[in-house]
Amino acid sequence: MVILGVILLIIGFVIGFPILWTIGIILVVIGLILWLAGALGHAVGGRRHYF
Repeated sequence: MVILGVILLIIGFVIGFPILWTIGIILVVIGLILWLAGALGHAVGGRRHYF
């Protein structure tokens, strides 16, 4: 989710499309929160590990 958010940020910045920029920021923030929760040992989405 973080990678998709970064890709949308880059595309939104290059093309100048503010909707993609906003969606990219939201996806990066949500991805970082889920990554942090998973790293702390909390089950995210019903799964404890993603490997």
